[in-house]
Amino acid sequence: MRIDKFLWSIRFYKTRSIAAEEIKKNRVSIGTSAVKSSKEVKEGDVIKIRKNQIDYKIKVIQIPKSRIGAKLVPLHIQDVTDKEQYELLKLRKMSQDYYRNKGEGRPTKKDRREMDEYVGNDITADFTDWDDFFGENDSENNESED
Repeated sequence: MRIDKFLWSIRFYKTRSIAAEEIKKNRVSIGTSAVKSSKEVKEGDVIKIRKNQIDYKIKVIQIPKSRIGAKLVPLHIQDVTDKEQYELLKLRKMSQDYYRNKGEGRPTKKDRREMDEYVGNDITADFTDWDDFFGENDSENNESED
């Protein structure tokens, strides 16, 4: 089986074209040599894949006939990635989560209203004197009129 099709069939990449693209960018290798999309994968091969700034290593146990379910993936490959690589991935994820928890996204309209109420900003205030709104003093206005 071709390596691009193999990486797609074991669900390492979402589409076969993405797998082929990553192979073109030399992010996939068998042993020490970079490969082309047409390279045939054999049982016992150790494939090195660079994805999300992590170097994954997988050993081919069995070649699937076509794309397989996620639960069947361990029957076809063995993950031999170094534990340090997974620790690096965990550190990167933790460093990104300091700002906002995953899934929070932008504040909703309700959240925005609650924040304004908490801070004490009343956006709907009716300003009749625009000079006060823009921070100009009455004394400055009186001097310019004289």
